[in-house]
Parts: sequence; structure tokens; C-alpha cells
Amino acid sequence: MHTLTPRPLMRIWMLFLWCASCNCGPDPRKREALIRLEASRRTGGNMTLNEREELLDSKLQTLMQHDIEAGPFSPSMHFFKAKRFIDQSPVFSLIQKMPKGAALHVHDFAMVDVDWLVKNVTYRENCYVCFTDEQTVQFIFSSGQPASRPRCSSWTLLRSLREKIKNSTELDNSFIGNLTLFTEDPDRDYPTQDSVWKRFEQAFLVAYGLVTYAPVFKDYLYEGLRQFYEDNIMFVEIRALLPATYELDGRLHDKDWSMRACQEVVRRFTAHYPDFLGARVIFTVHRGINATEAVKAVEEAMELQRNFPNIMAGFDFVGQEDLGRPLWYFKDALSLPEGRGVNLPYFFHAGETDSQGTDVDQNLMDALLFNTTRIGHGFALARHPVVKEMSRKMDVPIEICPISNQVLKLVSDLRNHPATVLMAEGHPLVISSDDPALFRATALSHDYYEAFMGFGGMSFNLGTLKELVINSLRYSSLPSQRKKDAIDVLLIKWDKFVVESLL
Repeated sequence: MHTLTPRPLMRIWMLFLWCASCNCGPDPRKREALIRLEASRRTGGNMTLNEREELLDSKLQTLMQHDIEAGPFSPSMHFFKAKRFIDQSPVFSLIQKMPKGAALHVHDFAMVDVDWLVKNVTYRENCYVCFTDEQTVQFIFSSGQPASRPRCSSWTLLRSLREKIKNSTELDNSFIGNLTLFTEDPDRDYPTQDSVWKRFEQAFLVAYGLVTYAPVFKDYLYEGLRQFYEDNIMFVEIRALLPATYELDGRLHDKDWSMRACQEVVRRFTAHYPDFLGARVIFTVHRGINATEAVKAVEEAMELQRNFPNIMAGFDFVGQEDLGRPLWYFKDALSLPEGRGVNLPYFFHAGETDSQGTDVDQNLMDALLFNTTRIGHGFALARHPVVKEMSRKMDVPIEICPISNQVLKLVSDLRNHPATVLMAEGHPLVISSDDPALFRATALSHDYYEAFMGFGGMSFNLGTLKELVINSLRYSSLPSQRKKDAIDVLLIKWDKFVVESLL
């Protein structure tokens, strides 16, 4: 069997063999050529920097060296322990100011810093709370005393409760704790993947009663866009379950209402912030549903696509991949759009697992067979060389969410994340944040820092960051002309960032 070798590498290899045979030692020029060749293959390796960018890159390299030598090295630690060190990093400060293009993998009820939910939303009129048997809380807005729920205390009007206890700081802090996974000792509190996933899904349930209240639903989305915009993000794709929203009198709204609400909020936000490009929705359902429910969900997705073409991006499954049904189980439902001549883009979570050889481990292959537009997480991709090659040839990028992968216990030291290999090979990928509110992270900057410092160390440079931010728009669901225009706007913002960072 013959293996084709790239010509430059073949020449260098032949020269190396010749030098070895004549005992003259390796040629330093050939060594430098090998180093340059390897560097050119990394993410950003072929990005040509102008004079100002070269100056900023030199400054960045100095800051990176400081972070590595100052210790402790944040990407090697759990994010909950590392966050205070990252927040003090000059590299992180630079990344915060950097235009980051788009956030393409974000979940609806995990976008907004939970301080806003607690200190704004729970202080509104008619907000009730109950305390569950599992030592969590639930919220609801109601014009009168809500009906009791199983395994939950009687509903208490929060305004009355706060008046009784006078100092509500401790109460608010307990609510914040219920809405996030953040803890001082994550290894003790979350010893297994199942335990952290259980806590993860509990946090969503705590937020549920607040965010599905119709007035809050709109305010939450607006605040989410504002927080992402403040982190220098121009465009957001939101994976949304689109659950029924409710009014104070208990009336319910359907998915069409939620999509119209999203349209309205995005229009209002872009009117206030004209340089924000907007947001689109990827409709999601839980991967624990059965085949019949999946058919209904895909039919709903096609209808939403038909009714809201400007804001509806596509379809995906969510939930713990190891405990959910594999994509192939849903093959009949997922084949419906093509059979009906409908273009429904897929954005599948796949490979968010370390369970090699299981049915779930085939999700990466099946995602590509169903022509997914992007792959969410793709953590297992390095174990599937054929699928990895397919992904590259099809130009299907991986949505890398480093903090999420670490918190949900796929990897402890981000230097060992499979994305280190993908980025070394220049595999198509984007950086995103998944559920930043639950991790008490910024909209995207913390994930960029962890990826930049953890996946490459001193081998990455400003070109790496530039290619990543361009990728975020290149691989977005924006129509081709809007995508081109968006990248042009991004590059103007990038040049301004470079100039200001040199002052």
C-alpha cells in the first residue's frame, strides 16, 4: 500500500535521510522548514498579518508568556477555580476587547447572567416561589395563589417573603446558587458526569418558570443580546426549545408566538444597536423523545422554517448524549424534509461523549450522513479518523465549547482537549460558550481565552484569533451575501481593535 506524501514534506524527508546516511547531522535549514510547515497547518497558520497586526502579535506573545510563567496555568484547572486568575489576565483583557464575530452554539435559558434573573426578574410583582424536596426552588408568576405542585412547598409570594426576612441577600444568593453550577469545590460536588448533568438540568428547571413568563421571555432575550453585544459579539444563533410561554392569568402561547416574539425583540435590539447583525433560532427538542414525537418535532420545524424564514435557522436535538437516543434512531423523522423537497438545515449535537464504541458514539458519522451544517461539540471526533476526514472534506465545522466540556466532565485539563489536535491540523471549527450563565462565564470571552491559551499555548498567535473570529461568521447560517457583508464589517472592527490595542 502506497501513501501519498505532500511534495514539500517529501523533499524535506528525503534530505533528512540523505543527511543521516552521510553522518553530517540534520541541516538546520531543513529543521526550520519543517517547523514552518507545521505552523502553517495550524488554525491561523496561513493568515497574513499586516505591520500593525505584527506589532500587536508581538505584544500578545509577551502577555501570553507572562500568563504561562506567572502560574497557576488556568486552562489546566477547573474553570470554577481558574476564573479569578483568568479575570486578572492581560491576555483575557485583550480578548474581551476583541471583536468576536458570532456565537453559534448558545442555549436559550443559559444566555443571561443569573444576577439579572434574580435581582431583576424575581423582584417583579406577582412572582411566587416554592421549595422542592430536592433542595431546589421553582418560580411562577400568577395573579392569585398558584395551584400546589407535588414534592414542593406551598407557593409563597416573594415580595411578602422578602419583607418578612428583612435582609434578602442570603435568599438571593441561594437563588443564584440554584440557577448556576458554580461551586468552590466542583470535584467534590460533582464526582461523576451523571451528577453534574443532573444538577445542570435542575438549573434549567429553576429558570424555566421565570423565563417562560411571556413578558420576561421578551426581556430575557433582549438582555441576552445586550450581554453578548457587550462582549463584542455581532451575531448570535440560539438553540431554543420554544416551550409554551404563559401570561399572568395562565393563558398559554405556542411556538409561533415565541418566534414572533423573537423577531420583535431582534428588530427592536438592532434598531437600538445598528452594528449588531441580529440573531437566529435553531429549534431544538430533547433527545429522549420517541420516534413518533420526533416526526412531529421535525414537522413543526419545517412549519417554523416556512413561517419564519428570516429568523429560523434549523433543527437540533439537545440533552445528555450518553443517556439520549442516538441520531440513527430518528432516521425516519430526519429523512422527512428531503423526502418532501424541504431544505431544513440541521445543526446536530454529536460526539459530546467519551463512551467509545456505543450507539451514541456513531452520532458523529450519522450527523454528517444527514448533512449537518455544523457539529455541536464533536469531542469524540479525534477517535474517528474517517469521520474527521469526512468533516474536513465537507467543510463541516466543529462548535468547540471548552468550558462546557470541562464542567460537564469530558476533560479536566484543557491542554488535553481533542481540539488541540484539530487546531494543530487546521480543522474547520468555531469557538462558542454553550451555557455561559450556568458557568458564571462571560458571553464568549472566557471560552476564547481557554481555547487560545489551553489548546495551543505559545504556538498560537494573533492569526489564530483572527481566523477563529472570521470562521464564526463564515460558518454561520446567514445568507451568503449577508455573510460576506458581515465579514467585511468584522474586519473593519478588527482593524480598529488592533490600532486601539497598540495605544
